[in-house]
Amino acid sequence: MFKNFIRVMVQRGHEVRIVTVEKDLTETLLKRANLPYDHIGENPTSFLGKLFNTPLWIFRTYNISRRFKPDIFVGQAFPHFAHVAALQGKPYIIFEDSEPAHVVQAITFPFASSIITPSCYREDLGKKHVKSESYFELAYLHPNHFSPSKSVLKNLGLQDGEKYVVVRFVSWSAVHDIGQEGGFNLEKKRELIQEIAKYCKVIVSSESPLPKDLEKYRITLAPDKIHDLVYYATLVIGDSQTMTTEAGVLGTPAIRCNSFVGKDDMGNFLELENSYGLIFNYRSADEAIGKAIELLQDNTIVETWLAKRKRLLKEKCDFSQYMVEYVEGYL
Repeated sequence: MFKNFIRVMVQRGHEVRIVTVEKDLTETLLKRANLPYDHIGENPTSFLGKLFNTPLWIFRTYNISRRFKPDIFVGQAFPHFAHVAALQGKPYIIFEDSEPAHVVQAITFPFASSIITPSCYREDLGKKHVKSESYFELAYLHPNHFSPSKSVLKNLGLQDGEKYVVVRFVSWSAVHDIGQEGGFNLEKKRELIQEIAKYCKVIVSSESPLPKDLEKYRITLAPDKIHDLVYYATLVIGDSQTMTTEAGVLGTPAIRCNSFVGKDDMGNFLELENSYGLIFNYRSADEAIGKAIELLQDNTIVETWLAKRKRLLKEKCDFSQYMVEYVEGYL
């Protein structure tokens, strides 16, 4: 999310220090982007593990900050940033787009100078709340920053124009995922893949182990190439929050199925479905599978979704540029 923001800030003469807790593929992506960083620890999957590691992250962040002497802290709702910024009396700008993350918000928002959210964020966060007419995914997937490459197709043995569906399963280990679950149990994962395979090639990306009969669909792909794969896909379906939004802003039809879906769902998913018609949200695996089959039988979806994306890009801004302008207003 911050990659292009960092590059622009450096180009404008600002010094930037990246502090990271390893989560998923954070460090791999930083290395591939040639961005130097300070590693302050691992991110355990359990809530208690995160809680016990937080004092260490605060201590290490404080030592880095004491040497670097920053004018401002910028990040998502990170407890170690919030408390170090407060200790040093520095502004802290939080970027937040997940309404259910109440635990981490409770220990970071009181220390924030500003809290930036997409305009569709459903909660009122008070006087510090600033809404941007954008999505965080447009910080790296806006056309100003992302140009898809077809080389990913060749590397995976796909022909130009060949239909394929990306199926994404995530691990559900974030703090705000506690008590939530993906919409596909093992039986429904099998059914989903078997039904899609009747129409086109299936490509599975999964954070969790798969049974032997499904492993043959799993791909190995450099993490910074996944957006090329999503862009050229006929459809994306799974239980992932982030990839659904990424597919939506890229103009690829996406179906999301998990327990977050409902009247209290997050604003970005409701807007992408109800205002733009780019994604579909279901709690029921059967409904999600049925919708996937319906879309795969529709020969007009490419043109339809391109038009929908064009409208979205007309109404939403380049979020990296927004971040640069907002942060520079503090300096």
